[in-house]
Amino acid sequence: MRYSKLYYIGMVLVCASLGACGNDSEEIPQPQNPTLTLQHPDYFPNDIPMPADNPLTEKGTELGRMLFYEKQLSSDGTLSCGSCHQQSKAFTDGLRFSKGVNGTLGDKNAMSLANLHWTSRFFWDGRAATLEEQALEPISDAREMNLAIEEAVDRLQADEDYPERFELAFGTDQITPDLIGKAIAQFMRTLVSGDSKFDLWIKGETELTPTEQLGMELFFTHPDASLQIRGGNCGDCHLGFLTSGDRNDFLGFHNNGLDTDENLENGLSSITGKDTDKGKFKAPTLRNIALTAPYMHDGRFQTLEEVLDHYNDHVQTNSNLDILILEASNEAIVPGQPVKLHLSEEEKTAIVAFLHTLTDEKFITDQRFSDPFN
Repeated sequence: MRYSKLYYIGMVLVCASLGACGNDSEEIPQPQNPTLTLQHPDYFPNDIPMPADNPLTEKGTELGRMLFYEKQLSSDGTLSCGSCHQQSKAFTDGLRFSKGVNGTLGDKNAMSLANLHWTSRFFWDGRAATLEEQALEPISDAREMNLAIEEAVDRLQADEDYPERFELAFGTDQITPDLIGKAIAQFMRTLVSGDSKFDLWIKGETELTPTEQLGMELFFTHPDASLQIRGGNCGDCHLGFLTSGDRNDFLGFHNNGLDTDENLENGLSSITGKDTDKGKFKAPTLRNIALTAPYMHDGRFQTLEEVLDHYNDHVQTNSNLDILILEASNEAIVPGQPVKLHLSEEEKTAIVAFLHTLTDEKFITDQRFSDPFN
């Protein structure tokens, strides 16, 4: 088929008007704040959606990182979220109890911030239902940053930089507590740890030593003396590849025999109001556990060896002791006697060796997670 000269001239004019022909065409505008896909190993669960009202975005994450390290969010300008959650320690602080403004001590150990997208119910007692809620509470807590959230908003609104950043992230330069929480939560969701030796082993890129292999098998095995199955019982509470607690409502909270009835802390019962929840605390992820001493909700144990000794020999009997512990022993359980795991010294050493394979060196040095003010 042949076309007239006028046809070709017309086509050139159409293309020019659409900006779709020739070398001088304009590029299609890109969104100012593109949505991000959370990067993680493909064996992490893929069925947990982002909150519909707080999708992960480029500018939201950038803003959240700044707010995480922003000392203006403490009453005296000396502390940020990053003060008690230090990247080099897998976002803990190495202290039994963190120090707030003016040196005020809290009463709980700072939890690691890793793989938070795959957990639920935040804080040791589960009082925050979402990461957005959790992100705000330390700002106003008198034992931590001790700043009224209204004052935090005023400080950020008066800053020469933050209103524009909120505009880019959320489409408004009017800062609110809700938007502060959403931004910090976005950043914390990006704190994915999935490049440890254990991960390399899962992907077939390295081998575990015989000791580490034994430790892994013990970690994920529930012992049964009647069947001569030896195990460490760790994986009953610290589940799967994530080694974290069950994310379904309060199923990830356990009474692990730290104290007798006379000394039980409220724990989860302060949220549910149930006496049967006294002494129950959140089972944290064990990713990077070798970097996050001291251990337990109150930081009572200084080493992983002390933790293993507790579960092996010193579990305290109380009314709410978890059934997963009551039924776990490598020797026949004697009714009326304290429950012990009866691991050998070799087995305890192996479990600790496996726990060290959960250390992710890239996680603690990744510049995407570091303090942007330094």
